[in-house]
Amino acid sequence: MTEFELKYGTNPNQKPASIFMKDGFDLPIEVLNGRPGYINFLDAFNSYQLVRELKEATGLPSAASFKHVSPAGAAVGTPLTELDRKMYFVPEGLELSPIACAYIRARGADRLCSYGDWVALSDTCDSATANYLRLEVSDGIIAPDYTSEALEILKTKKGGKYNVVKIDKNYIPREVEEKDVFGITFRQGRNNFKINEELLRNIVTKNKNLPKNAVMDLIISLITLKYTQSNSVCYVKDGQTIGVGAGQQSRIHCTRLAGSKADNWYLRRSEHVLNLPFLDNIKRPERDNAIDVYISSECDDVLRDGEWQKVFKTKPAPFTEQEKRDFIATQTSVTCGSDAFFPFGDNIERARKSGVCFVAEPGGSIRDDNVIETADKYNMVMCFTGMRLFHH
Repeated sequence: MTEFELKYGTNPNQKPASIFMKDGFDLPIEVLNGRPGYINFLDAFNSYQLVRELKEATGLPSAASFKHVSPAGAAVGTPLTELDRKMYFVPEGLELSPIACAYIRARGADRLCSYGDWVALSDTCDSATANYLRLEVSDGIIAPDYTSEALEILKTKKGGKYNVVKIDKNYIPREVEEKDVFGITFRQGRNNFKINEELLRNIVTKNKNLPKNAVMDLIISLITLKYTQSNSVCYVKDGQTIGVGAGQQSRIHCTRLAGSKADNWYLRRSEHVLNLPFLDNIKRPERDNAIDVYISSECDDVLRDGEWQKVFKTKPAPFTEQEKRDFIATQTSVTCGSDAFFPFGDNIERARKSGVCFVAEPGGSIRDDNVIETADKYNMVMCFTGMRLFHH
């Protein structure tokens, strides 16, 4: 199949629409179920590149949860703790494989933004992954293969219309890529830059103690940024993204956005949230929405009379602003990557508030000295990679 016809393009008025190979070769994909659209395929191909590179760099099964051509989350397949299972709503008794753990972590990075996501897996989708995914609202999945059991489970989603795409794991794209904007063709070499441990050798701070787990987390942050709409900043901890700030015009806004998401991820690990008395029959999206409002400054929207009864058995005590600040202050060992240099030390100041101890950024600002000085003030470890990772 050299061309796949789409229902429409980015919007319903944009017709005709299709994906095809300019060289006349067959597409490196097979649609096993459903009918993916234009944005579905943009998410699929960007997300698969991300997980393939994560697997290559870490040696671990990897997964991503994509929305609107940026990752809501990405992770490697390390085992889940009991706290993780509770936080990510893993049903009791559900057996988990490494690739299932990777996806659960990727989706758990930002469950609100992962609603209706596109899933990417570096490894074969197994029944453990499919059984968890069956419970979630999702648009589709791309993976190099599927077990027969997993495929049958996925075919039951969305009334049998769930999008399932298989990609040739041996596919190598052309070295030059093109796209049209306003009738004008842009051409550039593919961004084949390899992100690995060597990129973190130039430690510019006084503290040069970069532990192995932080190295892996920084690599995850940088590979995630490589496929995130720029400007972007990414916070990572324990093998998974916990905050992605994408597509902001200002670097500090990226850092704040990613930091606020990292704070929310951490607040969801608190007893206040883990012990919320949800109604037995509440659906997963409603539970996610209620948690998001509960930990926000607008918590009264879910706690006022007439509202809390819709989601809780009993009215929870408020999670006060002071309690939230105190809890977030216990967060530590977070890594932070940036796709371009930090122009001011205020980015480091904001990252520190979310527990960041390790930073990787290209360097090259006229105020690098100020940024390094700020990192030294908090005994952070900061690497200058020398490589910008814009993605548009």
